[in-house]
Amino acid sequence: MMSSTGKTKNRIFIPIAIAVLVSLTFLYSFCKRSEKNEVIMRWVVQAAEMQHFSPPPINDAFSQKAFAAYLKRLDPYKRYLTKEDIKQMSVYELQIDDQIQNNTFQLYDLAVRLSDSSLVKTQAFYKDILSRPFDFDASEMYELDPDKSDWAANDAELKERWRKEMKYRTMVQLSNLMKAQEKETDQSKIKTPAELEADARQRELKSADNVLRNYIRQKPDSKFAMYVNAVMAVFDPHTIYNTPTDKATFDIRMSGQLEGIGATLQSSDGYVKVVDIVPGSPSYMQGDLKVNDLIVKVKQEHEAEPVDLFGMNIDDAVKLIRGKKGTKVTLTVKRSDGSLRDITITRDVVIVEETYAKSAVLTDPTTNTKVGYIYLPSFYIDFKNTPTGRACSDDVAKEVEKLKKENVQGIVLDLRYNTGGSLGDVIKMAGLFIPSGPVVQVKSNIGPPHVYSDPDPEVQYEGPFAILTSSLSASASEIFAAAMQDYKRAVIIGGPSTFGKGTVQVIADLDDYLPENMANLRPLGSLFLTIQKYYRINGGATQLKGVVSDVVLPDLYSEMKIGERYEDYCLPWTTVDPARGYRVWKDPVPVTMLQKKSKERTAKSEAFKILAEQTAFLKKDDTKVSLNLKAYRADEDKRKQENKRFEAAEKKSTRLNVAGLSVDITALNGDTAKISRTDKWLADLRKDVYLEEAVQVIGDMKSAAKK
Repeated sequence: MMSSTGKTKNRIFIPIAIAVLVSLTFLYSFCKRSEKNEVIMRWVVQAAEMQHFSPPPINDAFSQKAFAAYLKRLDPYKRYLTKEDIKQMSVYELQIDDQIQNNTFQLYDLAVRLSDSSLVKTQAFYKDILSRPFDFDASEMYELDPDKSDWAANDAELKERWRKEMKYRTMVQLSNLMKAQEKETDQSKIKTPAELEADARQRELKSADNVLRNYIRQKPDSKFAMYVNAVMAVFDPHTIYNTPTDKATFDIRMSGQLEGIGATLQSSDGYVKVVDIVPGSPSYMQGDLKVNDLIVKVKQEHEAEPVDLFGMNIDDAVKLIRGKKGTKVTLTVKRSDGSLRDITITRDVVIVEETYAKSAVLTDPTTNTKVGYIYLPSFYIDFKNTPTGRACSDDVAKEVEKLKKENVQGIVLDLRYNTGGSLGDVIKMAGLFIPSGPVVQVKSNIGPPHVYSDPDPEVQYEGPFAILTSSLSASASEIFAAAMQDYKRAVIIGGPSTFGKGTVQVIADLDDYLPENMANLRPLGSLFLTIQKYYRINGGATQLKGVVSDVVLPDLYSEMKIGERYEDYCLPWTTVDPARGYRVWKDPVPVTMLQKKSKERTAKSEAFKILAEQTAFLKKDDTKVSLNLKAYRADEDKRKQENKRFEAAEKKSTRLNVAGLSVDITALNGDTAKISRTDKWLADLRKDVYLEEAVQVIGDMKSAAKK
């Protein structure tokens, strides 16, 4: 099962044999008369046609969608192509299906020529634009959202678009220089406004040259992969072709024994996006880097100027961010609210152990409610079955047993940042909280669904149970939460709904299907192929809709357009018959009562009031920015003050008493590094208002059970 963020650490996610997708006899004859790109395109298309869960017919309508997807990938910010260019390409808009059939690439070849030509043209644009001072007193606006702008009609209009962008980016540079100068005490280093403006333009020229250099250095196989994936995107968002070099870095995990910052990174519309922070890693311990931050620049400790990452291949970007233990790297990140921030992180060896399940005891001193808390970052399992390998179902069972010995009155399972993993462990873990019975249904494109059940009638934990989720909770997390909700075994607390990824992928290395006498064609890359869908035991899908929370709390991620429903060409929500043989829990969760009490509490909570304001702040759809320096700086100061208020609220402790388990503290055995990480983790839990509310919900459940 792939996660919502495209993670690939688990290669096979359910016990299913991968069918041979293409006839080797056909492929052999095809390879003898085809070039590598032709082999890749024909292979992945035929594989998708044969084995995809719901393959669309490859016809003119398919071609039209693939054409739109390709344009979006080719020039996502509409900086390079004009309507005149697109008119030339539009000749092939309805012919992609024919070109696939005929092993031809007229559209791709034309697009590459036009793109390469545009790079030369736009370099001349920005060099000319940046050769003269800007008038930052003029009143004009710049649209940041490319979806709200049409393509430039011609070169003259494209140059005007570049003028506004260069003016905006130079203004940001100038504002930063002005801030630095405001703190300068050495009068000999004070510059005039004109000198600062010239410096800002020079910095932006360097940055623009670097972006262009990154585009020029883009590898041919990456360019071709962009075209292939425009075709694959029409099948669904998770059917993806990876080049040989991208195969290992499609979802970069700077974890394990790597020396780095401990963040999962992904390419997103030209930017390097943070999709996960590894618990216990340097990024986690430093605390400023956040999920969904866009890393726009990187500066090494020995360098005077940062390197612009926009448009850079993800492999190259990661090489700049990684580094030896003890060295420092400064990341310039762009937040979801548009603000920029420099974050300096000291690299270290990322601790794998911190990615496993762990627990704590949370106590509400007002009500004396004592609750066990389990954090589960992913549904991990060691598919290689190494002697030291671990499985999350075993680990959670151990944590539950430890919490029972602490005499907790309920358990909260935190899946807010859990983006998926092993299906087998979902089923085993469900069995810890319910008697034997169905957990999930899995359906292929033919035949009835297969029901996966927990065969063990024993229940390890029978007390009140709550599950924390968010818009980031995906795939395996959604299966578990849905099962517990359908059994009425647990209350789901969190944002309006989870991510909504209810599909299964297999990962196939294309080289595995080539005979040895075709070794000269290797490496070809790999294919992630959607072959099945998950269904709840009540018959509904987790796909698209996700799992709707019983107790809804403000969720910042829900306003960041995170979720399957925001993807193009995603599979629809559908239903199957409910699974047979499941009966609701003997003490069903009193959802209506819990909703009422939580709503009353959060309405009076200052912390949740600020969270609601922050959510509304992020919801603003104002994507235009003033190119007047005074107006821009005033707006920037306003945003900064708002962010400071929100960050101050995040740092306030709740009333919870948080403690590690005595057995875990003993196991630390005086290791100062581990003790430091544990102390920070427990301190962060004390500031978590969602946990505070979850503990109070458990208290409500306990009170209801006594009546």
